[in-house]
Amino acid sequence: MVNKDVCIGCGACVSMCPVGAIKFGADGKAEINPDICIKCKTCEGVCPVSAIKIKED
Repeated sequence: MVNKDVCIGCGACVSMCPVGAIKFGADGKAEINPDICIKCKTCEGVCPVSAIKIKED
């Protein structure tokens, strides 16, 4: 869901996630908890480098 090679760790997705499903990993990159994520795609829209792609099940 998060392309770690592209993520710049800016935090835009973390602050905008309505359910708190995104945190920073030890590498300083975003990580999405799939058990919490509601697939609203807000994070996709706010990511300035398009590092996030939400897959529909």
